[in-house]
Amino acid sequence: MGNQDIYVGLDIGTTSIKVIVAEYIQGQMNIIGVGSQRSAGLSRGVIVDIDQAVMAIRQAVSQAEEKASIKIDSVVVGVPANMLQIESVSGMIAVGDASKEITDEDVKAVAAAALVRNLPPERESLSLTPTEFIVDGFDDIKDPRGMIGVRLEMRGILFTVPKTVLHNTKKALSKAGLSIRTVVINPLATAQVALSDGEQDFGTVLIDIGGGQSTAAVIHDHKLKFTSVDQEGGEFVTKDISVVLNSGFKDAEKLKRDYGNADSLATHEDNTFPVTVVGKTEPVMISEKYLSEIIEARLGQIFKRLNAALQQASALDLPGGIVITGGTTAIPGITELAQDIFNHQVRVFIPGEMGLRHPAFTQALGLIQYAAHLTDIDQLVASVLPNGEAPMPVSDQKPAAKPTPTAKPADAEPDTTEKKPNALRRFFGNFFE
Repeated sequence: MGNQDIYVGLDIGTTSIKVIVAEYIQGQMNIIGVGSQRSAGLSRGVIVDIDQAVMAIRQAVSQAEEKASIKIDSVVVGVPANMLQIESVSGMIAVGDASKEITDEDVKAVAAAALVRNLPPERESLSLTPTEFIVDGFDDIKDPRGMIGVRLEMRGILFTVPKTVLHNTKKALSKAGLSIRTVVINPLATAQVALSDGEQDFGTVLIDIGGGQSTAAVIHDHKLKFTSVDQEGGEFVTKDISVVLNSGFKDAEKLKRDYGNADSLATHEDNTFPVTVVGKTEPVMISEKYLSEIIEARLGQIFKRLNAALQQASALDLPGGIVITGGTTAIPGITELAQDIFNHQVRVFIPGEMGLRHPAFTQALGLIQYAAHLTDIDQLVASVLPNGEAPMPVSDQKPAAKPTPTAKPADAEPDTTEKKPNALRRFFGNFFE
């Protein structure tokens, strides 16, 4: 990373689209622009109408451009963990004679060798992360360039996703007039800001409760080891409130934000508030406890399903405990509810940056942090991916100019948890060896 660089994180969520523009000067991140817009064309984290999604993204990008006084040409985008598959890969090449130094081309060649595999026609390689290089039997090498050897090996982790997910993302960005700077798996990006270095190293469960879905991820040894996606999120809590109280969706959302609590034991029947009910001229008084019970029921179901998936993977005893984030975690009492269901220590992560102190901004901030800390080796390896987008130079964001749109689609359906218990335990156990 250079002395100064500008990164744009684009988080396309089911309920809102966030754009954050950050400037890195000598390793220090400064937020210079933020855009947020109500989502359109998405359902449960998946883009169902590209044109509507493009319009919403353009509006969010336009806001960020106006505040940052730059023209946004490229963005760092996230891909949800829906139907994500994680596998270990390795590749080996002969460098040549013993006096030849290993070059960038050799690194690309060994990364390409690691990608040689028969993927199903409906899947595509999204990301390849090197874990170590081996030169003539000497392992645990992070950057082999400049070394001398006759045999070069690389071990890494490959993430694959449904082709539809990537195609929709690229199509939406293209229609919005934006290019992709880097594509990141969402849980990896979130971990960059939500977890400390020690938590990423020793192992932590990270749960992102968004509007349309909830994702549990296991981060260990600074790597993504496991994901489980539940197809429900905060939007379903709002729908429950709307249905039970016969109130409009917007009114239900406002009730959730203003009076909601995920822990019914912390509320009282005596505290009441007016609710606009469809078909009635006068507001109806509803107790704080009743609203809390509606919220608690739905969030409890989500946590229980995620808990079952994490137990199946033997992931709940990691030293880092459980960290939750995402827009829905702004509801008071959610930590107590989560601790009661998971029976482990739980904390909520809220970004500390001025103007972004809400868990809904965690993902967009994480995208920037992830892209900013990519090494030269990471970028070289990423450049061999089919249609891979290598990070672009600093000059891609131009000062001033009128706002230009953006876009990016979402994603598919759940995956990794669906595997048989025995196979999953073996897979997860091997990672921890």
